Amino acid sequence: MDFLKDIWHFMKERRKFWLAPVIIILLLIGLLIVFGGSSAIAPFIYTIF
Repeated sequence: MDFLKDIWHFMKERRKFWLAPVIIILLLIGLLIVFGGSSAIAPFIYTIF
C-alpha cells in the first residue's frame, strides 16, 4: 500500500493527474492476466478478446 500512496503523492505534488487512467488501465490488464490464467472464469475472459 505504500507504493500506491507514493504514486498518489507524486501525482498530487507534480500535478500529473493524467497518469491515473494509465495506471488504472495497467492494473486492470494485470488483473485480467492473473484471473485469466488460473481460474474458472478464464473461458469468459478469452471471449472478450
